[in-house]
Amino acid sequence: MTRRRRSIALAATAVAIALGATACGGSSSTTGSGSPTKGGTLTVLDHADFDHLDPQRVYTTEGSSMDQELVRTLTGWDETGSQPKLVGDLATDTGTPSQGDTVWTFHLRKGVVWQDGTAVTAQDVKYGVERTFSPDINGGPPYASQWLVGGSSYKGPYSGKELASIQTPDASTIVFHLAQPVADFNETTAMPGWSGVPKAHDTGSTYDTHVWSDGPYMIKSYTKNKEVVLVRNTHWKQSTDPIRQQNVNEIDVKLGQDQSAIDQQIKSDAGTAQTSIMQWPIAGSDLTTISSDPSLKSRLYKIPAPGINYLAINTTRVKDLKVRQAIEDAIDKTTVRGAFGGSAYGDYASTMISPGIGGYQKFNLYSTNPAGDPTKAKALMKQAGNPKLTMSLAVENTTTEEHFADAVKTSLEKIGVTVNITPIDAANYFSTIDNVKNQYDLTWGDWIADWPNASTVLPVLFDGRQIAKLPQSNQDLAYLNDPAVNAQIDKIAKMTDVKQANAAYGALDEQIMKDAAVVPLMYMNFSELAGSKVGGVIPDPILAEPSLVHVYVKS
Repeated sequence: MTRRRRSIALAATAVAIALGATACGGSSSTTGSGSPTKGGTLTVLDHADFDHLDPQRVYTTEGSSMDQELVRTLTGWDETGSQPKLVGDLATDTGTPSQGDTVWTFHLRKGVVWQDGTAVTAQDVKYGVERTFSPDINGGPPYASQWLVGGSSYKGPYSGKELASIQTPDASTIVFHLAQPVADFNETTAMPGWSGVPKAHDTGSTYDTHVWSDGPYMIKSYTKNKEVVLVRNTHWKQSTDPIRQQNVNEIDVKLGQDQSAIDQQIKSDAGTAQTSIMQWPIAGSDLTTISSDPSLKSRLYKIPAPGINYLAINTTRVKDLKVRQAIEDAIDKTTVRGAFGGSAYGDYASTMISPGIGGYQKFNLYSTNPAGDPTKAKALMKQAGNPKLTMSLAVENTTTEEHFADAVKTSLEKIGVTVNITPIDAANYFSTIDNVKNQYDLTWGDWIADWPNASTVLPVLFDGRQIAKLPQSNQDLAYLNDPAVNAQIDKIAKMTDVKQANAAYGALDEQIMKDAAVVPLMYMNFSELAGSKVGGVIPDPILAEPSLVHVYVKS
């Protein structure tokens, strides 16, 4: 994604390793001295608008983080301890599996209501999940369609049809019937898509700006690409919510500012900057300076992300394996990483599964020199017949990514490849590149595991069957549709032994890298800055965002 969301199974060992890493900098306590202050306005400064806030469509970390203020999911993560703990959120607990993990039952908490005071029901949750199947509601995670019985052919509720595999025997009980065992299904239900939507308030494809709240805040106004104003939901009750607090009176999200300007504004800590925070990472041009400034340490949140920054090579457009291998060896990762802020941004990557995620295995099939191996790359191009190629490269229209694009362009010019850079509006970047109508030879991407397991990375990014199945929300930016990879994904999904599955995912990672479909660039850290009067921020290692669920403004 600058922050993308995550994918399936999580072993206890993976939790301990991957989620045990806590963020550096910033105060993770909810109080400075005593109870958090009530009242005031928090200002959030964002470079671009949210790709989506519609909970069934959101698949970016900044959108998902903001949705935590608006919507309740069946389960959620309590992140007040040393490690995130899965808890019931809208549900009373983390769910009850039966019939070999193919049936999951959840009971809703009493007293949870919508912003108009009406009760949240199991039927609201059923309808919300069913929305994800509509072709008009695209962009979100694929798990509902992959796992629920009948999900592959269901087209959503707008035609008047329901999905029989979601049952609501009463107003407070919801039962999901899965086509395969999913032992960690209750971690999927912590994602925004597993929340309720009242049918009477569903505005379809425009729901992004009209999200109906059962969380502590609700939308007062939303002006696209300019501002979102959230105010207290007066019907929300702390006694029903184990995750969130309602401390500030208002959250004012300012959209569409230059990231470097945001960096400097919050760094200055003057005026409203004192009560401001950012959600997008510090610009690459500012990261080294800000991260090394001791006076900013208490306001800096450096959050290790369980994910990868990478360059996808469209295997249907760049068909010659030798050419793709040449690109792997030609990319100068030192200049690429420099564009994102240097070593503070993250370590050089050689795999698509990042360290700390279950299934990670350390290997490198291409240049061991981060600066690349032009000699080897030229030799591969010679084997391919020295084609004179022109390739399109899609990036976000940010200064950081423009510098990244220039670094890629310079690297590939050395092997005879001309690169035409295509900047895409950051607010619409992922919805643009995920639509199969918009294909590029090379595409920048990043991915954070939906939770820290390889099953939330490789199947989502490399199962080629989703290209046809999810044409408007395809995450396979490399357009890799390798029958051997697809078959192995299916095989691993059926494994009940976590260690066996993780080992298989590590081997699959290497198999995918042999296809030279992607160039892993960096294992990411995300760094954000807050003003001196912002308190209660919790580093969120699930989303790699500064969590606002306990935020307050110091008086």
